[in-house]
Amino acid sequence: MFLDHPIITATNSQTEPDRIERLDRVYGYAMALADVDGDSGFVEKLTQLHDHKGTLIVFWHDAPSEEQMHYCARAWASKVGDGTTTVVHEF
Repeated sequence: MFLDHPIITATNSQTEPDRIERLDRVYGYAMALADVDGDSGFVEKLTQLHDHKGTLIVFWHDAPSEEQMHYCARAWASKVGDGTTTVVHEF
């Protein structure tokens, strides 16, 4: 069992707690995509997911592959996410 999950934060999370709930769903969606692809290294690279006014900012320990960045973008663009493709990756 993996216990070192990324930190999940959001701008205005004190007044808009649904932002954290949305990020929890996005994280689960991205993890499921990685799992289906057999990408066991995905979760170890993630440091933090942050929602900044509708932009998903993904922080990484190590540089991700294009596919790993796509997991996050796909999850954010889905109905469980923000529905947009506004994703920034920080290495």
